[in-house]
Amino acid sequence: MIRSMTGFTRETRAFEWGTLTVELSSVNHRYQEISPRLPREMASLEPLITGRLRQGVGRGKIRCSVELHWAPQFRTATLDATVLSNYHTQLAELAERLGTGETLPLASLLSLPGVFESPSVLAGIEDELNAALESLLEQAIEHLQAMRSTEGTNLLHAIEEYLNAFESLLNSLEKAWDPKRDQAIEDMRSRITNLLEAMSIEVDQNRVAQEVVILSDKWDIAEEFVPSRSHLKQFAAVLNGKSSEGRKLDFLLQEMNREINTMGSKISDAELRWMVVEAKSLLEKIREQVQNVE
Repeated sequence: MIRSMTGFTRETRAFEWGTLTVELSSVNHRYQEISPRLPREMASLEPLITGRLRQGVGRGKIRCSVELHWAPQFRTATLDATVLSNYHTQLAELAERLGTGETLPLASLLSLPGVFESPSVLAGIEDELNAALESLLEQAIEHLQAMRSTEGTNLLHAIEEYLNAFESLLNSLEKAWDPKRDQAIEDMRSRITNLLEAMSIEVDQNRVAQEVVILSDKWDIAEEFVPSRSHLKQFAAVLNGKSSEGRKLDFLLQEMNREINTMGSKISDAELRWMVVEAKSLLEKIREQVQNVE
């Protein structure tokens, strides 16, 4: 089973004291990177959120945004009449001493420090708020993971399709190579024999055979088929395993690509080289999908 690193969910729940919203989004990343964003009054809960996301969500760049909208009765500030009266009295006395005769309207004093007190509601509902956030975060993680699993299923289908095409092409490449290899070996033997005869050198067929074997090792791609099939088998096993292991898939893909590149460096036949190009193209398509696997 594989999971994608891409997912999104937004969970909202209403309470007596207001509305709490948790938004989670994740994209592909080499490691696990968590970026929480919380309202000022909930800043102390950042370690709780980070720890829970670290446990509940796998690899990826995860963004967590928490929004808190207080109910009207919890938002309303309280007017401190004593502070306002003191401001007004002091300003009136100052105006009298200066002889300006100015009387400031009360409305112009409302913005002065201490006139309005913000409601200190957090202390009274802190435990309830923490519990609400944990519950909503758990729900968001569950839904995010469900979406990542669904996206993973789509990735699995795409990867399997490309993988089957690659295996089929590998079979065709091996089938096409066998007769061409035998013909190439015979052509090489004839060229070496003719060259030695043209130089009036006595032909030692045993020595010719040795040279053909040495040269054939440099361009024979038969030895690349065995590890390629082994990597294919391991890739399929990881792909259908119990856990999502994107890094392991990426490593196996590099090994498969290395074998195909080696084949391409050895082959000179135009038809076979084109098949190698097609195989590399399929591996690149698989790599694009694997990059998003958790």
